[in-house]
Amino acid sequence: MQIEIITGSPRKDSVTYRVALHLQAALREHTDHIVGIIDVREWNLPLLQNVFSSVDQTPEAYKPLTKRMFAANAFILVTPEYNGSYAPALQNLLDHFPKQARKAFGIVTASVGAMGGMRASQQMLLLVAGLFGIASPNMLIIPQVDKKFDGNGQLMDLGFKPAIDNFTKELLWLAGNLQPESVAEKRTVYN
Repeated sequence: MQIEIITGSPRKDSVTYRVALHLQAALREHTDHIVGIIDVREWNLPLLQNVFSSVDQTPEAYKPLTKRMFAANAFILVTPEYNGSYAPALQNLLDHFPKQARKAFGIVTASVGAMGGMRASQQMLLLVAGLFGIASPNMLIIPQVDKKFDGNGQLMDLGFKPAIDNFTKELLWLAGNLQPESVAEKRTVYN
């Protein structure tokens, strides 16, 4: 399976990027899935003018991004909370691509405050539904993110590890059950 972690903060010293690094390392260590990070800071996407409906119809500068988006079986969306919602840069990136029908999405929000981006997580549920994706009901809400992860994505608060493990376990279960092979096998069983 190919999993893309999309980190939505455009800020130079993004603390949510630390979470993306940690999740990538953990998934690579414990699974054989291909796990990449798509960082909005690396793609100078203009405000939406055209949807990239195929690799061939994508401007040359964005073809590598388009290939990754189309190849992904699942996404993990990582965002800080901005004014009660998710990062606009994340929305802009996702808007450049067609609907992600029947793909699994993990929702991760974080803040340096005590709420962990809780309001943004609720907005993200609406976003995933609008993309025709399927959100894992187990979200990862991270309060005081700057005290939980260091700049390299290492977990400093080991008491938070069970929440991360549960989030990844549930997302992998959902994504695995949405794969075409799994669906075909289940149809055979029930016919």
